[in-house]
Amino acid sequence: MSAKLREYHAPVWNEPVILEMGYPGRRGLAVPEAEEAVQAEVGDVADLIPVALRRHDRPALPEVSEPEVLYHYLRLSQQTLGMMGVSLFGTCTMKYNPQVNEAIAWRPEVTEAHPYQDDDTLQGTLEIVHRFDAILRELSGMDQFIFQAGGGADAAYTSCAVTRAYHASRGELEQRDEIITTIQTHPSNAATAAAAGFKVITLMLDENGYPSLDALKAAVSDRTAALMVNNPDDMGVYNPEMREWVRVVHEAGGLCFYDSANFNGMMSKIRAREIGFDACMFMLHKTFGAPKSGVGGPAVGAYGCSAELAPFVPTPVVAHDGDRYYLDHDRPESCGKIREFWGNVPVVLKAYAWIRAMGAEGVAEASDISVLANNYMERGLLAIRGVTRSHPDATSPRLEMTRYSLAQMKEETGVGVHDVQNRMTDFGVDAMWTSHEPWLIPEPFTPEAGEMYGKEALDTWIAVLAQISDEAYSDPEIVKTAPHNQAVHRLDHDAMEDPARWAMTWRAYLRKRANTGARS
Repeated sequence: MSAKLREYHAPVWNEPVILEMGYPGRRGLAVPEAEEAVQAEVGDVADLIPVALRRHDRPALPEVSEPEVLYHYLRLSQQTLGMMGVSLFGTCTMKYNPQVNEAIAWRPEVTEAHPYQDDDTLQGTLEIVHRFDAILRELSGMDQFIFQAGGGADAAYTSCAVTRAYHASRGELEQRDEIITTIQTHPSNAATAAAAGFKVITLMLDENGYPSLDALKAAVSDRTAALMVNNPDDMGVYNPEMREWVRVVHEAGGLCFYDSANFNGMMSKIRAREIGFDACMFMLHKTFGAPKSGVGGPAVGAYGCSAELAPFVPTPVVAHDGDRYYLDHDRPESCGKIREFWGNVPVVLKAYAWIRAMGAEGVAEASDISVLANNYMERGLLAIRGVTRSHPDATSPRLEMTRYSLAQMKEETGVGVHDVQNRMTDFGVDAMWTSHEPWLIPEPFTPEAGEMYGKEALDTWIAVLAQISDEAYSDPEIVKTAPHNQAVHRLDHDAMEDPARWAMTWRAYLRKRANTGARS
């Protein structure tokens, strides 16, 4: 399992910010004058802008040519490590995003379509969405999928909205005001339940790594609206009692939502509906090969539910009458809109292309490789000094990821997980993911190998951590002062706590620099 580490150093450019660049009169695009006929028809463009909204001065924008803009952002990208190393981003299933899918999503049939077009002009797009709905039904056992939700948290909120509409239809919403979740379920489940107006009951972990059945029974009552859980949870622990959990909640009249964000190791193995769940979600921008979203997207949290809950899903729903596909807005019991229009179609298209390319056998193989890779990594990582596993004595299986701890290393050397994150980037490997807050395990990290990396890449990742461990125990200052091979060294986080030093706009930056001499 030994791997030779390559020498690495990120490119370093003395690059100014774009607003400090340019020369008066330089342009990247020359906009032609409007034709005389157009000017005569439209008149003075300034007259179209209300007086109160007109600028008194030209905006302070950089005046740069197209090559200058291109080279500037290329240099910035070269200074950014990004997804160029090995990225084992746990609880999020990072994957390679096939370029053919990107090419398909950039076709004019996709980029030039508009959601307000007549359904008859969107038959191909609607057919893809409808077919993908059918594929996800097969993977989950659910009866209806929609793609309006703009990410995992959006899908969790969709479930809360559907739960609210379902209980309201039965005259029980005022009574059923509690949602049960666990401390290691994705935090968005508790957050969206609260945003939807529910009280949140959070179950703590037992010695085996998941909450006890007795704790669930104590929390369930005639006020229970729903259960919202991950399985496996965000530590990679699988709760083998989940079928019994669902039975307990159902007997009390509540619904059960399966957050399948950690689905990679479960694909083709477990169907949420067969365990008894009423609804579930999938991350198309992670599990299904579309790029992981940045802040705000692009993303789709595909929400699926049983036939009993289908009348309450957001509108419109893509439907088929035997002859044509159409957007069904006529759903009187719908919970309403969760997001505009009917979904982020380019992401749905990429996910559809990915799963059609994989096929049923490919999906099953990817799941197997994901579990195998995680167990392979566990053996290598636990051999590293200062690395331990959460709940080391628990016998419940770890599937696609495992939560580890550097608490022993921190205690013995003073080197913590954030120091190790910074040092990892010095070897051309993306900084490892720690965990969601709160940290139940001190100094946590949670790698998720998935199916895309070969054994050699996993060996490299393990070897990098082993090297950093050796440094922590022999010369900890090397790790504590990292990164050393990056364009930007360790940042002074104190500035982020001082409003006199940071600025959110260029104008504020110039004002603060002039007043105090401080830099943002």
